[in-house]
Amino acid sequence: MAHLMRVDLVDSEKQIFSGDVEYLVAPAYDGEIGVYPHHIALISKLKAGILRLQLPNTQDQSIFAISGGFLEVQGNHATILADIVE
Repeated sequence: MAHLMRVDLVDSEKQIFSGDVEYLVAPAYDGEIGVYPHHIALISKLKAGILRLQLPNTQDQSIFAISGGFLEVQGNHATILADIVE
């Protein structure tokens, strides 16, 4: 069984995604940032770009276009607060 982490993606109006993923890749201001389970705690500002969430036990990814926001990783949980999500 793969190690998983919990991800919550919210925009200014509602929750877009909540669930377990194998990893995520987000568009940080200094380049893309990859976050895997048990990552160290961090807060990062995000720029407009593509957010990719690797779904467990599959080759499929959930892909979202975001207009910017913030990523917080704490424990085995990541929260993405995005301005606008498509």
